[in-house]
Amino acid sequence: MREEARTQLAERLRSRQEEIAQAALTRVYAVSDPSEIAAGEYREGLRGTVAAALGYGAAAFECADDRSPPVPAELLTQARLAARNRITLDAVMRRYIAGYTVFGDFVIEAAEEEGISSGSSLKRLLRVQAALFDRLLTAVTEEYNREAGQPGSTAERRMEQVRRLLDGELLDAPDLQYGFAAHHIGLIATGDEAQERLKEMLEHLDCRLLLVPATEKVIWAWIGSRRRLDPVDVPDFLPAGLTVAAGEPGEGLSGWRLTHRQAKMALPIASASPKRMARYGEVALLASIYGDELLAASLRQIFLAPLEAERDGGEAARETLRAYFAALRNTSSAAAALGVSRNTVTKRLQAIETMIGRSLASCGTELEAALRLEELHEGAAGGLSLRSTSSDLVGTLPTRKVT
Repeated sequence: MREEARTQLAERLRSRQEEIAQAALTRVYAVSDPSEIAAGEYREGLRGTVAAALGYGAAAFECADDRSPPVPAELLTQARLAARNRITLDAVMRRYIAGYTVFGDFVIEAAEEEGISSGSSLKRLLRVQAALFDRLLTAVTEEYNREAGQPGSTAERRMEQVRRLLDGELLDAPDLQYGFAAHHIGLIATGDEAQERLKEMLEHLDCRLLLVPATEKVIWAWIGSRRRLDPVDVPDFLPAGLTVAAGEPGEGLSGWRLTHRQAKMALPIASASPKRMARYGEVALLASIYGDELLAASLRQIFLAPLEAERDGGEAARETLRAYFAALRNTSSAAAALGVSRNTVTKRLQAIETMIGRSLASCGTELEAALRLEELHEGAAGGLSLRSTSSDLVGTLPTRKVT
């Protein structure tokens, strides 16, 4: 195959990368592993892993026959993370095979569009793809086995005990030096020197503290006390460079597990918030939607996509809706915030109801959730540049209608 044809094929695949990634992610997420209940950071990394693998596949077509691009570091990092989280190698391999199948379908389609349809050319193309995939699987397997076979340090033994307890096992864990029968609040902190900064943040509390490093920049933590804890026991003034998600207070071993899972769910919200802090009780609905690919995509399709038919792409409609929801659905207050008349806001809301085919009275909560989810994604992609204020982002979704 000519070099020019290979380059054009790679460019065509890159131009459809988002479409390919969505199709691949759908197949990848369908491969389940029970261990992932306690491995949120591994699942969060799947999206980046799929993107890196697709870029690797496209780049390979531009290389000469005797060389190929190096396996992306992101894939090796994810393999190590899978081993640490005790995701089975079988699940890892099945996910790669699922992604490979989807990518292969797009490669054949792109090849036909580029006029590469002759038997010999197409077979050669598929051989390149198969050889690349074999090389990728070998590297990922070796990295996984290397990580899984490492002798455990004290810190690794502590993390292993924590993971087993989170998975539901009952075992003595004297290395942890923590009372599981107490009251707990689970925390997850991210950032450079996260462990030291988290200790600094919590040093004034008269509580037992359990800290284990999940990764180099992610710390799992629990504060424990004989007295009943309150969410406000966790300060919301964070040291520079630290992001913290907090679960709700829990009691006993079951409460210890639950508050940790809540902190994991709240972490994406904290990461996108200007405050760099989120408490699960304040973001539970948004966190649940964020973790559900089908629900998030459906909310956007039903409630936000119709607004984009407007001449301004729906910006005025979104602005009006945000003001309306921020004012607890009071039309007059929304008008004052926007600097327009009450009649103008009323007409805009009526136009929005026509566009989405539903009354705001029947779908206001879902529509507001869709808007906040959009802001969350923009914040995660744009370095915390959210349209909403931090209080909007981490507040509960109001359900009371005031007119």
